[in-house]
Amino acid sequence: MCADFLNMAQNIRLFEAANIEYLHIDIMDGCFVPNYTLGVDFCRKLKQVSPIALDLHLMITEPEKKLEWFEGAFGEGDYISVHYESTVHVQRALQKIKDMGGKPMIALNPATPVVMLENILHDISAVLLMTVNPGYAGQALIPAAVAKIKKTREYLDTADCAHIEIEVDGNVSFENAKIMSEAGANIFVAGSSSVFAPGDISGNIGKLRKGIQAE
Repeated sequence: MCADFLNMAQNIRLFEAANIEYLHIDIMDGCFVPNYTLGVDFCRKLKQVSPIALDLHLMITEPEKKLEWFEGAFGEGDYISVHYESTVHVQRALQKIKDMGGKPMIALNPATPVVMLENILHDISAVLLMTVNPGYAGQALIPAAVAKIKKTREYLDTADCAHIEIEVDGNVSFENAKIMSEAGANIFVAGSSSVFAPGDISGNIGKLRKGIQAE
């Protein structure tokens, strides 16, 4: 969402050269969140032009009814996240992602408690913790989010689910990313606060990696 759409190919080549692990694609329907962004055709085009795995963030209502739209837009190795708050049939949506060949991820809004993971631990490969309320780039970090990252890591480890990854999304700045990493996050959605901050994209990627990997 933060990339330069008039120079998208150039951005993707920079990401490939920097060994970026995932392209995070924000898909909003104007209903679950008050914004309207990228769509299915864009995801299919990315699959055609880049080997980088996709990380589709579905901020849409009742995703289990709409996943068929994404046929051919993701595959093995790609993460697809649905929000716990977006449907009363969470497991149905997660299973459909598996059936379509993707890796299911559950997203939690800042006020949604970690305990909501209890009955879906065996249905997910990762948890996406929103550290801002979803919908817009450039928001400030919600202070309680860092403690929630730590609590989630402890919860997963205690439940014998250490393999489940934790992704963070929202004000992942150079400074905040280091704190988030120390709290237990290991996938970072880098936007206007870091990779797309003023300066050189490649240099910003290096700076972010250095902060995350610092002891």
